[in-house]
Amino acid sequence: VQLQASGEGLVQAGGSLRLSCAASGGSFWTYAMGWFRQAPGKEREFVATISSTRSNINYADSLRGRFTISRDNGKNTVYLEMSNLKPEDTAVYYCAAKRGLVSTSGSDYTYWGQGTLVTVSS
Repeated sequence: VQLQASGEGLVQAGGSLRLSCAASGGSFWTYAMGWFRQAPGKEREFVATISSTRSNINYADSLRGRFTISRDNGKNTVYLEMSNLKPEDTAVYYCAAKRGLVSTSGSDYTYWGQGTLVTVSS
């Protein structure tokens, strides 16, 4: 599975942004998908995950209520809607795919996109 993330942008604090991750070369509808992020000088952290059937969704506690993950299996795409963005949300955001159940651990994911940069100005 190849993953291509898009939606990179510079937004002001309080603004919104939607990231997309298009999958190709595999059975997208069978994969759980996740979003992770890595801020400058920090370790990668979990953002959100969604199961193949959308029945199971999980968020990092600190992001719940501001971020929304969704997927369109007909378009082989997973989305991350981000609202009320804060400067501390500045990071490179990665989408990832795995077979089976959702996971909050990046080490459980097999396929990774190239990352897309989100910059939030104060």
